[in-house]
Amino acid sequence: MITRRVTFKLYPTKLQQNTLHYWRKLHCLLYNAAVYNRKTQYQKFGHAVNYLEQQNCLPSFKEVWPEYKPLGSHALQSTLKRVDLAFNRFFKGLGGYPKFKASRRYSGWTYPCNAGWKVQTTGNNGYLELSNLGSIQMRGQARTWGTPTTCTMIFRHGKWYASITVNCTPERLTGNGAVGIDLGCKEAITFSTGEQISKPDFIQIGQQKVKSASKKLRRKRAPNRQKKIKPSRRWKKARARVSQLQRKVARQRENWLHQITSHIVSGNSLVAGEKLNVKGMTRKGKKRSADGEVSSPCRRTKQQKRQKAGLNRSMLDVAFGTISQMLEYKLAEAGGFYVESPTPTLKPTQRCAKCWELTPKTLADRVHICQHCGHIEDRDVNAAQVNLIWARGLERTSTGVESSSSTSCGSMRQLGAKKRHKLLAQRSS
Repeated sequence: MITRRVTFKLYPTKLQQNTLHYWRKLHCLLYNAAVYNRKTQYQKFGHAVNYLEQQNCLPSFKEVWPEYKPLGSHALQSTLKRVDLAFNRFFKGLGGYPKFKASRRYSGWTYPCNAGWKVQTTGNNGYLELSNLGSIQMRGQARTWGTPTTCTMIFRHGKWYASITVNCTPERLTGNGAVGIDLGCKEAITFSTGEQISKPDFIQIGQQKVKSASKKLRRKRAPNRQKKIKPSRRWKKARARVSQLQRKVARQRENWLHQITSHIVSGNSLVAGEKLNVKGMTRKGKKRSADGEVSSPCRRTKQQKRQKAGLNRSMLDVAFGTISQMLEYKLAEAGGFYVESPTPTLKPTQRCAKCWELTPKTLADRVHICQHCGHIEDRDVNAAQVNLIWARGLERTSTGVESSSSTSCGSMRQLGAKKRHKLLAQRSS
C-alpha cells in the first residue's frame, strides 16, 4: 500500500463558510498560544515544554474555552503537533524560531485520523462530512482511490480545499525501453534518442502578462505599516489580478509536467537522469579573491544581474527538481526505476559517449566535438547518452553479465538488494 494525496475543491454554503473561517481563527489562536506558552515557560522558569505536556492540558483548556469543543480533540492535537514540529526544526537548525501567525495567513487545520470527518466518494466528486458542521459538496478526481486516512482543510486564495490522503495500490503501465534524459534551459528535456521537448509557449506568454499586471500594480498606492499607510482599493484589485495570473501559469506548468513525465514512463521502464543541485544552481554568484577564496556575494553590474536572473528563471520555469520527483514516483508505481548519475564526478556534459573521455566546454558550446575520437553530437543528446550508458554500466556491474539493448527491471532489483546487503554489512562492522 502506498499513500497518495488527493485535493478536492469545496463548495460550502454561506453559513458553513462562516463557520469554517471561525474554526480557522480558533486554530490560529491555539497555535499562537502554544508558541507563547513554550516561549514564556523557558524564558521565565527555564522549563522546556514538550508536545505531551501541551496535549494533556487540552481537556482543561476546553473547559475554560468551550468554543473549542466543536473542533474535535484530534484536530486540536494536530495543531499542537504542528507547533512541536516547528520547534524541532528550529532546534535541528532547519528553520528559524517559530513566530506568531496572523489569522488571515493561517492556512487551515488537519484531521490526523478518521475521527471528526467522513468522505462520501469513490474518487470522483462527492461530499465531505465534518462533525458539528454537516455535509459539504466537493469536486475533484483521483487517479487511484483507496482508504482515506487524513484530511487537511485548506483556505487559499479565497477558496476552500480538502486535501485527503489515501492508502491505495496505484497501477501504471510502462514499456520495456530504456532512455537517458538531460534537462536544460534551451530545450527542456533532451532524450538519448535525439528527441527534444521544448519549453512550452504558455510560460513566456504568462510571464509577459504577469509583468504587465505588475507594472500596473506599482502605480497604485501600496501598504506601508511603518508609515501607517493603508492600501488603496485599486491596489488590492491589481494585486489580486497578479496573483490570479501567477496561479494560472503554475497550474499550466504542473499539468504540462504531468503529461510529459507520464509519456516518458509509458514507454520506458528505466530512465537515467542526472543529480542536479537546483538550489545551488539558482543561487547568486560568489565573489572570488585573488587567491581563489570565495568571499561575500559579488557586486555584479546591472547587465550581469539581469543575465543571471534570466538564467535562474529559465531553470525554474522548467522545474528540474519536480521532473525528477515525478519520474521517480511514477516509475515506482509502474515497477520501473529512475536512476540519477553523479554529476560532479561523471560530468555528463563534458564526457564523450563514445570514448568516455572528457572535453571541456562552455555554455556557448552547443555541439559536442570530442578532442580524442572526433565524435560529433549535440551537446544535450550526448549528455543524455552518457547518463544512459552509466546506468547500464551500473546494471552490468551488479549482474555480472553484458547489458543488452533492452533493460530488465529484475536486474535493477538485484542491484538494490546488493546495495542493501552492503549497507547492512558496513553498519554491522
